[in-house]
Amino acid sequence: MNLAEALKIAGAISLPGFLSDDAMLEQERLQNEEALSLLVETWRAAPLGQEPFSFDMVLTLADKNRALCDLIGAERLRDASSPLLGRRLSDRDLCRAVAWLQKRPVEDIVRAAGPDVRDLGVVYTEAPVSGTVCGFDIETTSRDPGRGYIVNVGIALMELAPKAKPQSSHEAYFGIPDLYAEKGVPLADIHHISWKDLAGKTPFREDGAIHKALLATFTTVPLVAHNAAFEDAWLTYHLPGYAQARKAGEIILIDSRDICRRLDPDVRSLPRESSPASLENWALRRKTLKPGQVEKHLGLDDVKLMLKTVQAEFKKRKLFPGQREKDAR
Repeated sequence: MNLAEALKIAGAISLPGFLSDDAMLEQERLQNEEALSLLVETWRAAPLGQEPFSFDMVLTLADKNRALCDLIGAERLRDASSPLLGRRLSDRDLCRAVAWLQKRPVEDIVRAAGPDVRDLGVVYTEAPVSGTVCGFDIETTSRDPGRGYIVNVGIALMELAPKAKPQSSHEAYFGIPDLYAEKGVPLADIHHISWKDLAGKTPFREDGAIHKALLATFTTVPLVAHNAAFEDAWLTYHLPGYAQARKAGEIILIDSRDICRRLDPDVRSLPRESSPASLENWALRRKTLKPGQVEKHLGLDDVKLMLKTVQAEFKKRKLFPGQREKDAR
């Protein structure tokens, strides 16, 4: 597929009701998602301010693809590969996070981290961390941001300090198409969100007030999420203005899962199949979850758990201002 074909698909009027069988629905979904991938890649690669089309075309095509996926059935797509979901943040993003935390020039971090940021864990221990961050977590109806909906958001601010607590917390639920009143909310086995939680709620894509509030927050303080590439992808395809602010360098992402992998030595010694860098396992090791407790998989609960666990890790590694000086005395 070339750019002209992708733009044609993005600008076409979607009439999914006229697609007569499953094969046609699936073919259109694959074309949509190929076009979305190409459009985003092209838009990001263009010089800032010289993009060949508005990012609104991407958001519109993603909306059309979600409606198509509703007809196909979320259950049938649950295990399908997710072309729009990034596996990890870029090396540059990871270095920008450390630079912000340590109040150092990003190029200094890039040089010290080395090729493939292999020494970034060492860089984390070279200077104290400080500042106020925004913990963020979402619950969704799909793993792929071009196929499903955001149904729950949790957000809280916290100063990076040994005794700080999450502040200004907020949680919200968002509606999805009425067909799920009978079919049930997809991925409810994970997040346990039911139709009664969502009935009558405004869909995330239509909630201008939450769009404005989130964008204002994310361009003011860094966004922290566990596996931040997930939130990054969903915000790209759901939050108007996010992709533009991200490209302009106005948004800093901090991946708490990467912090765990870089700083916690247990991650390298525990069996990979045990998911040692998962929030739940990490929190159990840092005692922010008690034995027998589990991660709730709800936005605000997970945000608070994540922030407290990051705090515990930084405290254990003596990365807060004054900790090393106190030990030296």
